[in-house]
Amino acid sequence: MKEPRDQTNSSSYLLPVEDMHFLLRDEMRAIRFALEYAKAELLLRDWGIRSTIIVFGGARVPSPEQAQAAAAAATTPTDRQDAERLIRQSAYYQAARDFGRMASERGGAFAPKQRWRDNVIATGGGPGIMEAANRGAFEAGAPSIGFNITLPVEQKPNPYITPELCFRFHYFAMRKMHLAMRANALVAFPGGFGTMDELFELLTLQQTRKAPPAPIVLYGEAYWRRLLNFDAMVEEGMIAPGDLQLFEFAETAQDAWDSLARRGLGAHSPE
Repeated sequence: MKEPRDQTNSSSYLLPVEDMHFLLRDEMRAIRFALEYAKAELLLRDWGIRSTIIVFGGARVPSPEQAQAAAAAATTPTDRQDAERLIRQSAYYQAARDFGRMASERGGAFAPKQRWRDNVIATGGGPGIMEAANRGAFEAGAPSIGFNITLPVEQKPNPYITPELCFRFHYFAMRKMHLAMRANALVAFPGGFGTMDELFELLTLQQTRKAPPAPIVLYGEAYWRRLLNFDAMVEEGMIAPGDLQLFEFAETAQDAWDSLARRGLGAHSPE
C-alpha cells in the first residue's frame, strides 16, 4: 500500500515569490519586467530622487593612476604606444570626475527641496568614465546612482556608487528606461558601442519629443567628429538642420556644466 507523500515538499506548494523555477519561466517575463521597473523606481523615490544627470562614456577609459601604472610597466614599443594612448584618455576620466563633483555640488543632489533631490549623477555603474562620474559625486559627499547590468562577463559595480542606489538589471530595455525616464541632461564622454547606444537613445527621444527637453553635451569635439559625421546626416536629408541643436560640444568640465545651465537644466516634476 502506497504511503501518502508530504505535499509541502512539492514546488507547487511554494508561494509564487519563493519559487524561482516558476518566476524564471518564459511566461513570467512580463512580471520580471515589472519587478525590475518597480524595485529601482520605489528605492529611488524612497531617496527622494526626482531627476538625474546621466554621464556615460567608455568603460575602458583608465584613471590617471592606472594610466601612469601602465606607462611605468611598459617595456616594448607597442606597450609604450598603448600607454601613451591611455595617458591621453585618462584626461577624459579626470574631466568626468570633475564634472561629477561640480554637478553634485551645484545641481541639488544633496540639498533636497521638499524632500526631492534633483540632478543626481547617474551612470551605468561600471568602470572608466562611469566610475569617474560616481567618484566625483562621492568626493562631493553627494549620492549617486549606478544602473548595472548582468553580462556574460560579469560587470562589477565601481566602488563610488552610493550602495543603496546601486542597481542591477537583467533587461537592457528596463535599464535604458530607468536611465532615460528621469534624466534632466546627458553628458556623453568618448566611448564605444554602449555609449553610442545611450547617446542615440536620448537624441531620438529628444528629436521625437517623447521626453521632456533635456540638454545633451558631447565631451571632446574632435573625438565625436572623427567618429560621427553629423553634417552628412543633414546633407543626406536623414535629419533636419535643427536636430544639430539638440547637443553641444564641451572641452572642459566647466564647459559642460555651463552648457547644461545655459540650455535650461532644471527639475522635472515628481510625476
